[in-house]
Amino acid sequence: MIRLRDVAMHYPVRTGRRQILSGINLDLERGEKLGIFGRNGAGKSTLVRLISGAERPTAGTIERSMSVSWPLAFGGAFQGSLTGRDNVRFISRIYNADFSQHIQSVEEFAELGRYLDEPVRSYSSGMRARLAFALSMIIEFDCFLIDEVSAVGDLRFREKCEYELFEKRADRAMIIVSHEVNYIEKHCSRFAILNNGQIDFYDNFATSYQKFVDIMNCP
Repeated sequence: MIRLRDVAMHYPVRTGRRQILSGINLDLERGEKLGIFGRNGAGKSTLVRLISGAERPTAGTIERSMSVSWPLAFGGAFQGSLTGRDNVRFISRIYNADFSQHIQSVEEFAELGRYLDEPVRSYSSGMRARLAFALSMIIEFDCFLIDEVSAVGDLRFREKCEYELFEKRADRAMIIVSHEVNYIEKHCSRFAILNNGQIDFYDNFATSYQKFVDIMNCP
């Protein structure tokens, strides 16, 4: 399970601080798939980074009793001065994975060609996301965090991502953040809306989406 209790997050700004999240409580069970809606800037990606451990909350607690991926479309964990190949080696050591066994899988899946031997700092954001996704697939996490991964690559690459996630790993827990409504409806069984730093949960897609539309239409 992943459990958040009274989680808050703010960032310093010139006028003081900007509150992004306030009093967030969330439980995610093994195998559960949660889709999150919210305006741009509502804190969706911030919440995903907190759950992954990439950032620490300003207040509150986050407990994880299952392994959690980094955000699949997030390349912030890479060492920019290292090549893609060396980043695969680095991640393999951290997770005690067999580099020689997995490098071929990353080469085939990420489709980076010769760029796999170039420094990651030279990659486009799309290339970094593809490498991050490929790396996530060599580590068998209990929970995958998906932040706009549907926007990565062309249609063929997105279909390959969907097969890896939702067919081969259908038993895993997932938290999905996406602006593509159909993507969330298709893959999630529970829904949430982030608004004004707060989160509300819904078991029904139609109800959650109508609430989100109402929020978006508010001035």
